Amino acid sequence: MPGTGQPAPREPRRLIASDRVIGTDVRRRDGSRIGRIERLMLDKVSGRVVYAVMSFGGFLGLGEDFYTLPWSVLQFEPRQDAYVLDLTEEQLRAAPARSPEGTDPAADGAWVEQIHRYYDVAPYWGI
Repeated sequence: MPGTGQPAPREPRRLIASDRVIGTDVRRRDGSRIGRIERLMLDKVSGRVVYAVMSFGGFLGLGEDFYTLPWSVLQFEPRQDAYVLDLTEEQLRAAPARSPEGTDPAADGAWVEQIHRYYDVAPYWGI
């Protein structure tokens, strides 16, 4: 702090490289693991992260399901070093699944509407 001889508290880093996000756990608030981030999808014009493709279930990469989550439904929790998603297992299993490649949702307007309605978030272009 200025004038106290104490250093000013450091603000947490706000930027992270995409390769450090890939592979990061997705957890519930209670710390239980849901899945991990496999891919990020970016808006080419604005540069914003719009979706994260998350793997869920399976064992050693076999039998996994993939879900494209609007980026706005994930919150980074530093104490867990993970992204937090407030969904029950039943809600997640009922969510619209996607391919592991994270196919560009812009090619499917009905899916884009469905995914935003399901997670109850505004479409990324309306943010």
